[in-house]
Amino acid sequence: MGILLAFAPFIAFALVERLAGPTAGLLAGARVSAGLLLRDRVAGRSAKLLEIGTALLFGALALVALLGQPAWSVIGVRLAVDAGLLAIVLASIALGRPFTLQYARESVPPQLWDTPEFRRANLVVTAVWALAFAVMVAAELVLLLLPGVPRGIGIAAIVLALVGAVKFTGWYPDRVKASAAR
Repeated sequence: MGILLAFAPFIAFALVERLAGPTAGLLAGARVSAGLLLRDRVAGRSAKLLEIGTALLFGALALVALLGQPAWSVIGVRLAVDAGLLAIVLASIALGRPFTLQYARESVPPQLWDTPEFRRANLVVTAVWALAFAVMVAAELVLLLLPGVPRGIGIAAIVLALVGAVKFTGWYPDRVKASAAR
């Protein structure tokens, strides 16, 4: 559940951006990101890499939108947000700390945290999320650069990528547990 809540700023961005425009969407994403960080702080939990990166991403993009007032298209703003998210996830892999580790540790006993199976499972799940975000970025690039492509194709690719990542995140850890039990 925690990992899905971490995507709340992106959901807020998408909803508000659709109703009130890109700048309002970016501000909503920044506010929800800040709220998640504050929630963790008040609860005495350490901030998670994804939530910190998301707050920085939305904060920076909102600042650019407010101060620079760029003539971004809706797809252009979504591309910037999703490319930023992809960069956060890829950076977590490059740093050897896949972003899913912090969430998985909330539901797994500490004695398993340093096992190769646990670390590999988190690397695999994080890589699947990176692939989903890469598909989203590619779909948005196609929609931005090739305006003749029907929007429905890009939207379908984005939805399928996200649904696939969510389903995989639910399925794969159970598969690893079952395999380890044998």
